[in-house]
Amino acid sequence: MTKYSILIVVIGFLFGCQQNKIDNKMKSETVNTIALMKKTIRVDSSKVLYNKAITQEEFSKDWTVHHSNWKVEDGWLIGENPGNWPGMAILKQDFPGNVLIEFEAQTILPSSHDINVMWNGEWLPETDQRGIAYVAGLQGWWTGKVGIEKSNDYKFMVGTPLFNFEPGKLYKIQAGSIDGQCFILADGKLLLEAMDPNPIDNQKYTKVGFEAYCSKIRIRNIKIMQIYWEPVDMKYEVDF
Repeated sequence: MTKYSILIVVIGFLFGCQQNKIDNKMKSETVNTIALMKKTIRVDSSKVLYNKAITQEEFSKDWTVHHSNWKVEDGWLIGENPGNWPGMAILKQDFPGNVLIEFEAQTILPSSHDINVMWNGEWLPETDQRGIAYVAGLQGWWTGKVGIEKSNDYKFMVGTPLFNFEPGKLYKIQAGSIDGQCFILADGKLLLEAMDPNPIDNQKYTKVGFEAYCSKIRIRNIKIMQIYWEPVDMKYEVDF
């Protein structure tokens, strides 16, 4: 074996080790419980509704695409949308009730914003637009916020600029809601939580999907769960 061949083998080995470290880090950042106000979500006890490896065949059969380009490449679902509108890939399967969507995602450089997920939603064929839905995301809302909104009237919209988003970084994202109590996490940390005073009817609006908004993103390891949660009696203990 030549010195050049040995160098190639060593580089390949180091790259593989680095990828294993990233994958193991993602697994470790999957939280088993999510602590919300007055509720604890038991992730391990939540029924898995969807957990498929993404292939082009499966994507073509089970998803619809709207106002954007989506493809599957090496296990990644890649979405590209140059416009200032929701460019969506939506599962045909219905997911009624309180759902938790868990996935890994990153922007594809130089794209630097908007990794978004939809649940309790609909797509309106008569207008070819998203209708009622919850949407949560990282580095969106035009000024780099973590946000949650309800379309299509957008009277429920919350956001914060405090998350230090890194373009191109791979994030483990979890988002969903319990009867209008919406939340989003990244790498096991709760970033935002808000209560919609007029919750979406989650038995009527049942679609889950992903959105690129003037962005290019890629997604993998998608899991959708029916949320199992327990009430929590919240109170302070005297600390003085």
